[in-house]
Amino acid sequence: MGYLSNRTILEKADLALADLTAGGGILKPAQAQKFMRLLIKESVLMKMATVIPMASPKQQISKIKFGSRILRPGQEATALALADRAKPDLSSVELDAQLFKAEVRLSDEVLEDSIERGELRQTIMEMMAEAISRDMEEVLINGDTVSADPFLAVMDGVLKQATSNVVDAAGAPISKTLLQSMLKTLPSEHLRDKKAMRFMTSVDADLDYRNTLADRATVAGDRLLESDTPVLHGGVPVQPVPLFPENLGVGNDQTAIVLCNPKNIHVGIWRQIRLESDRDISEGTLKIVATLRFDVKYAEEPGVAKAINVQL
Repeated sequence: MGYLSNRTILEKADLALADLTAGGGILKPAQAQKFMRLLIKESVLMKMATVIPMASPKQQISKIKFGSRILRPGQEATALALADRAKPDLSSVELDAQLFKAEVRLSDEVLEDSIERGELRQTIMEMMAEAISRDMEEVLINGDTVSADPFLAVMDGVLKQATSNVVDAAGAPISKTLLQSMLKTLPSEHLRDKKAMRFMTSVDADLDYRNTLADRATVAGDRLLESDTPVLHGGVPVQPVPLFPENLGVGNDQTAIVLCNPKNIHVGIWRQIRLESDRDISEGTLKIVATLRFDVKYAEEPGVAKAINVQL
């Protein structure tokens, strides 16, 4: 295809955007699902977590479990006494999606290249998903309603919400002793499937722990330096998450660790995602603004352990 004039580029861009911005800009269900898949694909945390497309800005997560013994001694042809019959523990957690907006700008050059390949809609979705996913992960992890950062102050993230089982590293670096303390702090009922659990922490903390284990002059120690094979402690992998903080503490040189089954983390995204576009002539760019709502909650917060004041 030959050179496209700016007018042709804009006309083709308008046509390509028509489907995305129809109906007041609210994505059609199939488009919204595709956009959510792209968001999850770009996020380390959301790929591990339970992501829920919310039908409304508020949604209940129902929980049912048997927290105590339900088996009783039995007798043939005899029903259990009323006092021996077990009742499940019923509770719920509410996802309350908070409003966020994102803006992406595409230059004329990007538009021209994408239009020539017939990939403009895909380019828009992928570029926006990459940028939004990164920022979503930041607030999902580091959100704190008392933060001085207005963006992080919108909601509490997974670090702030983990309060039941806390281990204070007291300025010590990540170590097998610290990870063992986290495992022991967690109630035993939540350790039945350790293979599904993760020690989630910052990239530097993972590197520190990997180097500590690699100091052993063994084949296994060499392999930890030469590959990105997950490091395990007690059968639980250590999972680096790029947006875990590395600037905590007085010296801005500490991080945190969260131990849980990542599926315990529920991320709710309201399905009515809105896209709107405008043209900035002076910049030579197409502006696309996305509006979406999301929230994060632990389905079972007592099943989470957290280590604080971990030195890097």
